[in-house]
Amino acid sequence: MNKYQIVEIEGSHQHAGTKATSDIHDIAEELGYKSVYIKMNTTVDSKFAKIKRQFGYYNDFNEAYKTIEKDSIVLLQHPFHNKKLNREKKLMKIKKKKGVKYLSFIHDIEKLRKFRYNDYYEHEFVFMKNIADVIVCHNKVMKEFLINEGIDEKKIIVLEIFDYLQDKQLVSPKFEKSITVAGNLDVEKCAYIKDLSKLNGIDIHLYGPNYDEQLNDFSNVHYHGSFPPNEIPNHLNAGFGLVWDGNSIDGCKGDSGQYLRFNNPHKLSLYLSSGLPVVLWNGAAEAGFIKKHYAGICVDSLYDLSKGFELLSEEEYLKIAENVKQLGKKLQNGEYGKKAIAQAEKVLIDEI
Repeated sequence: MNKYQIVEIEGSHQHAGTKATSDIHDIAEELGYKSVYIKMNTTVDSKFAKIKRQFGYYNDFNEAYKTIEKDSIVLLQHPFHNKKLNREKKLMKIKKKKGVKYLSFIHDIEKLRKFRYNDYYEHEFVFMKNIADVIVCHNKVMKEFLINEGIDEKKIIVLEIFDYLQDKQLVSPKFEKSITVAGNLDVEKCAYIKDLSKLNGIDIHLYGPNYDEQLNDFSNVHYHGSFPPNEIPNHLNAGFGLVWDGNSIDGCKGDSGQYLRFNNPHKLSLYLSSGLPVVLWNGAAEAGFIKKHYAGICVDSLYDLSKGFELLSEEEYLKIAENVKQLGKKLQNGEYGKKAIAQAEKVLIDEI
């Protein structure tokens, strides 16, 4: 059976966007999915240029229709973030005319994230439900949500955790009772960050854009700059990576915090694939995964961390780090994505 993936790219850049979407693209290519690129461009300029881009978009989809052979498997990554007229009609035309089966890979469900949810994302979610022949979702909690949304359980494959492709040589990190946050440091969007200084006796290491220089006033907060996804793993060599969100350090509160109940944070994959044990909220969907693999510490509140660190010996930390090392190798090689896509393919083949 022939396999393809439709990949919307920005301008002439031959990549699939974010690190998460790019990794799925690369994993799928390794599994034999031929990439069919649809050029996107969100630049606002002249009316003529806009018409030219729109024509190019339609032309790319026409080429996709010609390229994709009958009865193929076609991988899509959801949600589509760029609003484009007739995308759905064109994908449905390929499905009906070519008899393809769509394998839909979920990155986010905005209905669960809430603060970004709007009419467009509602429409996008309904479209995915209608067009997908099989869906790869994050975890068992998200699977239950999809079942409650009317999707047949047999059509849903659980990923478990996102991979993070990279080639960092994994060694034991330095034993430190510290936490690291790597990502967007905007305290308006990630309000909990401004309160990390309240964690007495715990050093906080921050990496990423939008750092608030007012945090320089606190002796336990250390800012180390911002690095691209392919470089940041080399800086993650000590203590624990923090997987947290929302407006409080006393539990993950607010819409973004509560989203952790359903999603697989890509930040979790960054830390683990870099060999760094994690601190994760107990209410997160991935808390069970971390406990199963003994890859970090799960807490109800970051105020509980001081006590947890008091009880943590270097020997125990290195035992956790060794578990993370084994897990990290799998994430670096894309093993979870490969397994999930293979399971999804089996569902589709069994239907034929």
